[in-house]
Amino acid sequence: MSENQGVQSVDRALRLLELLSAHDEGVKLTDLAREAGLATSTVHRLLTTLEMRGFAQAEAGSGRWHVGRRAFEVGSAFTRQHHFVAPALPFLRRLRDRTHETANLGVIEGGEVVTLSQVESREIIRAISPPGGRAPVLCSGMGKAIIASWSDDAIDRLVARYGLRKITARSLFSPEAVQHEIAEVRMRGFAVDDEEYVPGLRCVAAVVWSPQGEAAFAISISGLATRMTPERVTECGGIVCELARELTAKLGGRAP
Repeated sequence: MSENQGVQSVDRALRLLELLSAHDEGVKLTDLAREAGLATSTVHRLLTTLEMRGFAQAEAGSGRWHVGRRAFEVGSAFTRQHHFVAPALPFLRRLRDRTHETANLGVIEGGEVVTLSQVESREIIRAISPPGGRAPVLCSGMGKAIIASWSDDAIDRLVARYGLRKITARSLFSPEAVQHEIAEVRMRGFAVDDEEYVPGLRCVAAVVWSPQGEAAFAISISGLATRMTPERVTECGGIVCELARELTAKLGGRAP
């Protein structure tokens, strides 16, 4: 096998893992091959190799393929690097219990917010963007909460570098709209994603500070817009801010 072929095989195998992760109920070989744009025989060969290493597993009887346990073990190393995730979990549970909505923890990576941890709502109809999910910074309540701690110049540079993605009709569409929104966040003390990433979904977020007085990460709740009325957004904003302050103190952080 040439070096190029080896790199191509690795790229294809990783692509298959990404596709598998999007199918909670598993996916059949032929469907996976179609999504990947690869021959069924190629996909089967790659999956068999991944299965041998524990990164994929086949469901007996149904023929559906799933992400394997080893993929979780390797992926969890990312959260272990962020030492604040485990201490934050009790606070996310409290946030979920007090608001009855899904609680999230996220950080900024490049021009996106990555959800590192989550405690799901017990509501029958829940808002779920699973851990590992990404969203453009300026379409995310957590992203807005974090960058509201930045200088205006730093925010302008972020917009210039990554642009503004029009995900929904409510997404921020201009640098002027961004600065107006950030001013609102600073005044309120919490950020709101008002159906700017997913139609019908609202999020409320607040920043958690590091011992150096910098925005370490953000916590949020996400819920259906039918439940998250303007009045409830204000109420939940106060709860999110309260728990963000408590978590900041728990971690030895301080607001600047």
